[in-house]
Amino acid sequence: MAHRILILGGTTEARQLAGRLAGRTDVAVTLSLAGRTVDPVVLPVPVRRGGFGGAQGLARYLSDERIDLLVDATHPYAAGISRNAAEVASVAGVSIVALRRPAWMPVPGDRWTLVENGAGAVAALGEKPRRVFLALGRQEIADFEAAPQHAYVIRSVDPVEPPLNLPTATYILARGPFREEDEQELLTSQRIDVVVAKNSGGAATYGKIAAARELGIEVVLLRRPQLPEVPAAASVAELLDWIDHWLDSVEKRGV
Repeated sequence: MAHRILILGGTTEARQLAGRLAGRTDVAVTLSLAGRTVDPVVLPVPVRRGGFGGAQGLARYLSDERIDLLVDATHPYAAGISRNAAEVASVAGVSIVALRRPAWMPVPGDRWTLVENGAGAVAALGEKPRRVFLALGRQEIADFEAAPQHAYVIRSVDPVEPPLNLPTATYILARGPFREEDEQELLTSQRIDVVVAKNSGGAATYGKIAAARELGIEVVLLRRPQLPEVPAAASVAELLDWIDHWLDSVEKRGV
């Protein structure tokens, strides 16, 4: 009998994991997407779109669908979802493993200013007008309406609707991964003074960090939130190994 796996997605690794597990006969995989992306990538497994309605809704789904393993492959900054997943898995007795993508670490030449949140990033920009590249996604950029003196270049996968109440804002629609060379061209052509981003980790969006370093541009970086302690893996390959070991242990127990 195939063991039922729910992947909480929203990352490149979640899509890659779903693709690697698709077609296997020992597991039946469903990928859950929060539904924020208007045109998500087509995937080879069943996809559930939309939120669960908090911890209670997730618990109900795990029970109704008889989920055996919950994989938290959400973004490193989706702390609320990760906390709900850990709590529900513990209470329901469902196995859980999380993707914990390593954070970027500063190297010589980086000019990083670390802040706690969007409001902290706004404060770090200062009062003097600057040209700011916002690489935060649609959920965090509203804070910057408090600093209309800056000129903003805002990149997102989906359109920012409604547009921010800012006098100077340029919107770019694009989906990663982003090459360092292309990021250098963007930062140069837009005359960017400072990049504001999350410490997402991984290679897909590191190009802007490397480009800023090469160009001597400051980066205001939001610190990572504290995530719950659960079994974890740092990559898709490690997740697959963990799942294979979990399947072996389940079979040995005769579950």
